[in-house]
Amino acid sequence: MEDLTIVPVVGKRMLKQFIQFPLDLYKNCDKWVPAFEDDEFKSLGPDNPSLSFCERELFLAFRGKQVVGRIAAIINHNANKKWNENTVRFGWFDVVNDYPVAVVLVDRVIEWGRERGAQKIKGPLGFTDMDREGMLVEGFEKESPFTVIYNYPYYGEFMEKMGFTKDVDWTQRCVEFGPQLPPMMQYADLVEKRYGVRLYRANTLKQMARRGREMFYVLNDAFAGLYEYSKLSDAQIDSYVKQYVPVLNKDMVAFVVNEEDKLVAFTVTMPHISAGVRKAKGRIFPFGWLHILPQLNPRKNHIAEGLLIGVLPEYQAKGAALLMFKYLHENYNKLGIKHLLLNPQLEENHKVQALFGSDYDVQLYQRRRSYVKEL
Repeated sequence: MEDLTIVPVVGKRMLKQFIQFPLDLYKNCDKWVPAFEDDEFKSLGPDNPSLSFCERELFLAFRGKQVVGRIAAIINHNANKKWNENTVRFGWFDVVNDYPVAVVLVDRVIEWGRERGAQKIKGPLGFTDMDREGMLVEGFEKESPFTVIYNYPYYGEFMEKMGFTKDVDWTQRCVEFGPQLPPMMQYADLVEKRYGVRLYRANTLKQMARRGREMFYVLNDAFAGLYEYSKLSDAQIDSYVKQYVPVLNKDMVAFVVNEEDKLVAFTVTMPHISAGVRKAKGRIFPFGWLHILPQLNPRKNHIAEGLLIGVLPEYQAKGAALLMFKYLHENYNKLGIKHLLLNPQLEENHKVQALFGSDYDVQLYQRRRSYVKEL
């Protein structure tokens, strides 16, 4: 290991190396999907709004001149304060199949965290829940959605060998949508009358942006008690609305409002574009869009991805989600979508795990894990 060095990332050239490494590591893996390169530069660069309450350091592992691993060290001060803990997070962890390299990378994060008072290490986690999180531990044979982490099976083996244990799991499920609405949908009209809620259809970009901003405030309330969640700031919300709302398909997004026209529930889905993103190597320009654009047409792509879902706590037992799923089911039938890959959901979040009840065919697709170790 004499020729192995761990180097902090400094400057744009090294940041590009950090972002490029997994493309080299997974170049022969047809299940892995890269993050969008532009998104990675925004998340890992100096202008990420999360840095107003987070500290971070990026590290590259070199053997000679060759990159053999990467890792991010993050301290989310808001989350630590909320959860009354002193935790350093690790994220953006990728490594060749060489256990000593993984150890040196993780030890560097531990050292960095201890210098700042950390008493435990958790991960993979990002700055906030809007980043990729959770190490894949089940479902390696399946293609991942482009919004989540895919990793080789040896990652988990390395973590356990280093003394890490399971903190929480997220399960990702696949829902089958048939031509007929399930029996549960007959109660949608009753929900509207009894609780004064209705489906809101955003037909313009301005309307979508307005509801898009509101949905992140719903997310803050709906996710408040969930694992390691920290409230999204106004600056973060502004950034996400600007970045993502313009590309949403209105027929694949559902909003529910109450009698005061206040957003109380939402769900965001989109076509499954993983194969196109992989062919584009995560780059939209100059020619990556040629691979991605055909998959954005749901009539040619029969799989959708569920990106986000949020329901205000006071409406979670009132059937607000029923209105959204009925709307999506009807639209999916029109668009020819047969399956929905749900976003990762906490295994212990029984409310969200039970959303589709027994009226849909729901199968486990993948499982991801956050590991923890006391320092």
